[in-house]
Amino acid sequence: MDYLLNNPGIIWVLLLQHLQMTVGALAIAMLVAVPLALLVTHVRWLNMPVMGLLGILYTVPSLALIILLVPIFGLNAQSVIVAIVLYTQVVLVRHLAVGLESINPAVLEAARGMGMNGWQRWWRIQTPLVLPIFVAGIRLAAIIAIAIATIGAKFNAGGLGALLFEGIQTNRYDKIWIGAIAVALLALAINTALLGLEDKVSPEKRMQRG
Repeated sequence: MDYLLNNPGIIWVLLLQHLQMTVGALAIAMLVAVPLALLVTHVRWLNMPVMGLLGILYTVPSLALIILLVPIFGLNAQSVIVAIVLYTQVVLVRHLAVGLESINPAVLEAARGMGMNGWQRWWRIQTPLVLPIFVAGIRLAAIIAIAIATIGAKFNAGGLGALLFEGIQTNRYDKIWIGAIAVALLALAINTALLGLEDKVSPEKRMQRG
C-alpha cells in the first residue's frame, strides 16, 4: 500500500489511460458490430462465413494479434485499440444477432399492421427487446477489453498494465500487487455497472417498475 499512498497521481494517470483505451475501443467495436449483426441477420448465407472469420480471429492469442498489428499501426495504443476492436467483434455480433433472431416475427408483423415503418419498428420494438442481450455482450466485451489493454502496456500503450510490467522488470512486488489489484477492481466496477444497466433495460424489470 506504500506505493499507492506515495504515488496516487501516477496510478490515476494510468487508470485514465486504461479507461480511454477500453472505452474508445468498445465504442468503435460497437459501431462496427451493429451493421455487421444486421447484415448477417438479414442476409442469412453470410452468417456462417462472417461468424467463422470472427471466430478464427478470437482464437488468435491477444499478444500475437497485437504483434501482427504493430507493423501497420505502430508500437503504440493504436495497435492495442485495433486488437480490442477485432477481438470483441465475435462477442458483440453474436449477442446482437441472437437477440435480433429471438424476436417473434408475429410481433414485428403486428407492428407493421399498426402502420409502423421500418425505422419505427427498429426503434420502438426491436431495440428494447434486443438491448438486454446486447448489453450482456458489451459487458463481456468490456472485460476482454480491460484484459487486452493490460497487455497493451508492453507495447507502449500505457494503462495499468505498465505497473505490472515495470514491477516484473525491476522485481518490485509492490507495483505488481497494486497493478493487479487496480485492474481487478476496474473490471469489477465496470462489470457491476453494466450488470445494473442490463437489469434496467430488461423488459421484465421495466414492467415490474411500471
